[in-house]
Amino acid sequence: MASAADTSTQTHKGRMLGYFTLLAMASLIWSAQGTAVKFLDRHMGPIAITFVPFYITTVLFVPLLIRKRRANPQASQPTWSDWGKFALAGVLGQVLAQLGMTWGISRSLASNGAVLNLMIPVITAVLASFMLREKLTLLRVLSLAIGLVGVMLMSVPDLREASFLKGKFVVGNALILVGCFGSSFYNTYCKGLLRRFQEIEILIFSYITASLASLPLLIWVEPFHWSVFAAFDWKSWAAFAFLAILMYGASMLFFFAALEHLDVTVASVSLYLVPIFGVLLAAVLLGERLGVLAMAGAAIVLVATVLIMKYDTSY
Repeated sequence: MASAADTSTQTHKGRMLGYFTLLAMASLIWSAQGTAVKFLDRHMGPIAITFVPFYITTVLFVPLLIRKRRANPQASQPTWSDWGKFALAGVLGQVLAQLGMTWGISRSLASNGAVLNLMIPVITAVLASFMLREKLTLLRVLSLAIGLVGVMLMSVPDLREASFLKGKFVVGNALILVGCFGSSFYNTYCKGLLRRFQEIEILIFSYITASLASLPLLIWVEPFHWSVFAAFDWKSWAAFAFLAILMYGASMLFFFAALEHLDVTVASVSLYLVPIFGVLLAAVLLGERLGVLAMAGAAIVLVATVLIMKYDTSY
């Protein structure tokens, strides 16, 4: 007969497996973003690719938000102070992240962007320790370090092509780092909002403020014309739907559903899975060969992820 301690341990492991599955699904979706963008950049500029699907996600999710709030009359009603927090999450989080990455890579190298993106889990862990008073335990630091080593091995080709100090790339690299900060800030700041609001509420309320803040960019910086959709083929439509429904919608709900029960530092380790899935998708869909370093790096990242998911009990 199993003891209460054994039952509790099994329950904990089952929950952690569920959270890991959600985080892995989110990482899988995020890893395909670059492929989707490639199908769209023939028709749209970088700002339009970033924000037009974003607007569609917001519009599609509003009815779902209304339905959930009607089904729960006890749901917290956003105050003006709350709207200020959602605006902060939307502007300093989503807008900063998307614009930083888009403009940064356009003024730098894709390889620079790939390498600098590896800093997101580290920046997230630092922000979480200050903003949420999360503990940077030895296990968490070790898992982040092991994961970083793994993705660095997978990123050897990018490291060889990267150029961080050339004058013409400095501004672009700085913008990429700003984007990394925006992504880390959004994940960390929204963790605090989960105490009062559900995932879908935080997502849509912050998306509404981000949409309003980014509209001037599509009016004056990169004017958007709806006629571009007439040139779409089925691959372009599939890529657009992927960004609107899965990338900005489902993946964020998966991530937030896990984040509600995990510390941000723990959840951020899963972001190292993104390059693993990216390499696997390239091998399956594009026929690219998996090198020894890529396979070794993937194995190391998996070790880091399993390590923190299985043995971190500080929450």
